[in-house]
Parts: sequence; C-alpha cells; structure tokens
Amino acid sequence: QVQLVESGGGLVQAGGSLRLSCAASGRTFSSYAMAWFRQAPGKEREFVASISRSGDNTNYADSVKGRFTISRDNAKNTVYLQMNNLKPEDTAVYYCALGYFSDYVGSRISEYTTWGRGTQVTVSS
Repeated sequence: QVQLVESGGGLVQAGGSLRLSCAASGRTFSSYAMAWFRQAPGKEREFVASISRSGDNTNYADSVKGRFTISRDNAKNTVYLQMNNLKPEDTAVYYCALGYFSDYVGSRISEYTTWGRGTQVTVSS
C-alpha cells in the first residue's frame, strides 16, 4: 500500500513562496494521478491542484491559478506544489492524495484513495 508524507510547510509572509513536497512509498505512484488539497480551520477540505500520471495534464482551483504550480518526478516518487505570491487566505493544512485514476485530474475528494497526514502552511499579513 502506498504511503504519502508531505513536507515543506512553514510560516511565510504574504507575497512569499514555499514549495511543498509529497514523497510516496510503493511502486504504484507513477501509475496514478496525484493531487493537493487543503483545509483551513473551521472549513471543509478543498481542492487545490491535480496532475496526471505523466504530468501532461493538470487542473487548478480558481483561487490558486497563476500562483501555484503542481509537478511530479516519477523517478523520485514525489509530487510538488510550488506556491508563489502567497496570501493569508492560503493558510491551511495541505494534504497530498493518490488518485483512483491515471489520467483524470479530478477535483473531488472521493476521486482520491490515499492521503498523507498534511503539512501546515501559515501566511502572515
């Protein structure tokens, strides 16, 4: 079974950047789409970005388009989320997730089967 471990979170000022990483164990990583979700205190978990197994297809939430970039390195079993021009409303716990599908870059929680424990991102104003 695949296990996912996020890293790279932290405290940053508004306008700053962070790069999150999600390392996966297991040989099935490269066969499936991956995604990032986030959950702010008192709010439901929401979609951020997803990427197909090859990396050719990506999908972003409107709130992060033009600021965040999702990528993956299948040789390293790792998916990344580059976050630029961060805003206080980006503050949340960020989770990576392994999808049920290979090329479908879905945005629904139900489309993902395995989740990491999350990494905290805090953006100060």
